[in-house]
Amino acid sequence: MQTHLTFGRNARRTEELLRQLEQRSSVATAQLEPAVRRILSSIRREGDRALRRYAHNLDGLGAQAPLRVSLEEMAEAWKATPKELRQSMQVAAKNIRRFAQWQMPKNWTRRAANGLQLGQRSLPLDSVGCYVPGGRYPLPSTLLMTTLPAQVAGVKRIVVVSPRPAPETLAAAHLAGVEEFYRIGGAQAVAALAYGTESIARVDKIVGPGNLYVTTAKKLVAFDCGIDMLAGPTEIVSASANGDAQYIASDLVAQAEHDPNALAIFVTCNAALAQSVARQVQAQAQDNSIAQQALKKNGYVFVTDSAQAMAATSNRLAPEHLTIDTERDLDWVRHAGSIFIGDTTPQSMGDYNSGPNHVLPTGRSARVRAGLSVYDYRRLVTTQSYTPVAMSVFGPHAARLADAEGLRAHAASVRLRLQTKREVKTNKESAAR
Repeated sequence: MQTHLTFGRNARRTEELLRQLEQRSSVATAQLEPAVRRILSSIRREGDRALRRYAHNLDGLGAQAPLRVSLEEMAEAWKATPKELRQSMQVAAKNIRRFAQWQMPKNWTRRAANGLQLGQRSLPLDSVGCYVPGGRYPLPSTLLMTTLPAQVAGVKRIVVVSPRPAPETLAAAHLAGVEEFYRIGGAQAVAALAYGTESIARVDKIVGPGNLYVTTAKKLVAFDCGIDMLAGPTEIVSASANGDAQYIASDLVAQAEHDPNALAIFVTCNAALAQSVARQVQAQAQDNSIAQQALKKNGYVFVTDSAQAMAATSNRLAPEHLTIDTERDLDWVRHAGSIFIGDTTPQSMGDYNSGPNHVLPTGRSARVRAGLSVYDYRRLVTTQSYTPVAMSVFGPHAARLADAEGLRAHAASVRLRLQTKREVKTNKESAAR
């Protein structure tokens, strides 16, 4: 890892590096867009025929292999899974489901004024597609993280796609009660979910991480189908003034092993701790080639001259994962996808079974959005109800605003109600006389 001081003689060079890191995007998709557009167009035109062709050429799917995974296959995978791993999956599923239940938004209605009721209703999406990567590592945890919040949110149709699904992923699907699972991946799977084919009905939204082809495809279908986010390589920032060097290094190496392009950064105001962490990282990554590649390419230690500068630097980076020393440090955190507090809280726990979702914003998008949650599977619909009394109070204001904008029909629709109320009142007075 490269060590940089944010103060002193090298401050200007360090500032340039920080600005470069600030300008990083989640993903660089431009180069792949022409190829991905061709895949999307082919699936849209040819449906299953193109889908099978890409699945065969890119994922090795046999000509006679069914696209859809049967319920029996998922059940058999569960039975074949070692008992201890089944128990661990069950613990993770319980925690993920419980956290999603705690997150559920509430419906409400409030009396805003005499005769005026305003409210909000939270409604589930009808269908979602959950992308589960099947490349470098099997990711049953991602299947649980994407499908279980959808179930809690009340989504009726939950579709899983994964290329060459590992037995562990199939077992997790059985545990989660997944009923619709297709052994497809890449941009072609995104296209099938977004546009539909003869075998796969389109969905309302696509969620889940994937490689650069998957992310590019999600970007290109976003006008036709909802997506969660454009997630890039994993990111970690650990910000500590007095933490345990061995623990800090273990988190940096753990997240670095996800991807050769992962970003791993340690920020501290303690120069001695910076040296210790750098030594520990080198030792712990010794037998992990992927982590070594990531740390060589995107591994940094920033040493600041104060705790305040440490906090400011961490917020500038707006990482996917952030570790801090104590709960008191929460007061300064402004930008992070998920926060891990204290030496005894490894980030790996969040990857598996704490409960909060591990599908998180990267590329500094933690400044503007949160990680995947039940909110991604629901939509908020507002309600409003006026009585004649409330219309008489607020209607004239709305009509004047409509007049100012030149929208005559808007003003007329309001004044029609006001006129009707006056006529009813006049008629009642005449009848009384």
